[in-house]
Amino acid sequence: MTSDTTTTIESTDTGGVPGQATPPVGVSGREDRQVTLPEDQYGTELAFLAAHDPGPRPPGWLLTPRAVVTFVMGSAGEALGLPKSAQPGAGVPRRLVIEQKFVGERALVERCVVTLAGERGLLLVGEPGTAKSMLSELLSAAVCGTSALTVQGTAGTTEDQLKYGWNYALLLAQGPTRHALVPSPVLTAMTRGAVARVEEVTRCLPEVQDALVSLLSERRIAVPELAGSEGAQVHAAPGFTLIATANLRDKGVSEMSAALKRRFNFETVGPIGDVDAETALVRRQSRAAVERAGAAYQVDDAVLEALVTAFRDLRDGRSAEGWEVERPSTVMSTAEAVSVAGSLGLATAYFPGDRDVLSLLPGHLLGVVRKDDPADAARLLGYWDGPVRRRAEQGSATWRALWELRAVLES
Repeated sequence: MTSDTTTTIESTDTGGVPGQATPPVGVSGREDRQVTLPEDQYGTELAFLAAHDPGPRPPGWLLTPRAVVTFVMGSAGEALGLPKSAQPGAGVPRRLVIEQKFVGERALVERCVVTLAGERGLLLVGEPGTAKSMLSELLSAAVCGTSALTVQGTAGTTEDQLKYGWNYALLLAQGPTRHALVPSPVLTAMTRGAVARVEEVTRCLPEVQDALVSLLSERRIAVPELAGSEGAQVHAAPGFTLIATANLRDKGVSEMSAALKRRFNFETVGPIGDVDAETALVRRQSRAAVERAGAAYQVDDAVLEALVTAFRDLRDGRSAEGWEVERPSTVMSTAEAVSVAGSLGLATAYFPGDRDVLSLLPGHLLGVVRKDDPADAARLLGYWDGPVRRRAEQGSATWRALWELRAVLES
């Protein structure tokens, strides 16, 4: 395979294997990672849920479908207890509260789990920043113990990265043999009966996407170079399936063929509907980002509420009061709100006392809305002259302070 491949394979270890607790970060050497895989981060939860629900499981699954949903959506603050007969691995508690990891509809997650249980392809679509990738990672970790069998779709993704390549040194020395074949993450998932992930599938060229059609229908990959030998056909083991993601904004990059669409169940992941839930998520994730940087989180709730409210108003094209808002072309996603809140937290921690954190918000909002179209700056200014001014006139101290910062948007 070429050195610039976008395919990533990580070896699976004890993380996510039922009955084996994953050592905490800092003990297992994972503290050197900026991002921890869910099977590592939540290894104890996965082992606990495997022991908690001994019910029937689809072929190759580590957890029951119900336990997978619980892993993703949490236990609503309730401590679950293991059955008396359960014998969990070392380090797994007998009672545990399962953390909510995905903020969204439980029915959506249940439909995703049912799709995977039926060994059908799952396509998660939605606007950028709606946690499609995170949901696919969580589902993969809970179903098969690894989320690392991933292909990142780009315009440069090749068919080899979805099927297989060759170790050219061995190929020249021995000719085409199974030993010289380098499996893609998808082929590895097929042989293990695991879940493969294809990120941004619509960014792949149509001829590359077409490689998935026969793979998902016939559940095997032909290796013509090994014709006449036992390795000429690689068949999918029970449990194999595929999760792909696609951004609605990228629909025109490489439109999926009708044949490929029929191989997937589509599920749309939308923005968070509840303002309190979105605010809590922004607070939690931005706090974690600032604390990972070794700083104290000092963004108060009033600033966070104003930030989330502005994002929701601009995203929806209407304020909570019903006032019309001209939407910018940029997607005002929750992920962007987390990024802004994290930046505010870091600025407060690293430059204490220089200025009020609220005074930084207009500049950061301007940076977000101008990403796609500089003309969106005028739309943000219109938002200031509309809802921001009206809320200031109604007596809100936070919005009055923001209104007084209007000049920042004209610079």
